Amino acid sequence: QVQLVESGGGVVQPGGSLRLSCAASGIIFRRVAMGWFRQAPGKQRELVAAITSGGSTNSADSVKGRFTVSRDNAKNTGYLQMNGLRPEDTAVYYCNAVRVLFGTTLYDYWGQGTQVIVSA
Repeated sequence: QVQLVESGGGVVQPGGSLRLSCAASGIIFRRVAMGWFRQAPGKQRELVAAITSGGSTNSADSVKGRFTVSRDNAKNTGYLQMNGLRPEDTAVYYCNAVRVLFGTTLYDYWGQGTQVIVSA
């Protein structure tokens, strides 16, 4: 059974930091691309950052320079380090694991989400 479990969310003041974790099981973690998405109340879910199986990363313009996505394959865990948090970063954050081979999606799984609240 595939399972992705996010953790590390919480309430922080503007300018603070959090590190989100996504623990994966039931998949060959080193072969998946991992994305972090967020959904604020009343807003569409959006991609925040992603990391490929090869370690290449990308992030949304709104978080570049502040958020860093990484992975530890030995621990089957992905991370999102969030620095310089702003109130507009408030959202439920979800991790996603995808394996695509020649246009075929082999895996596409989501975690349950972890809440991040940035408020003074």
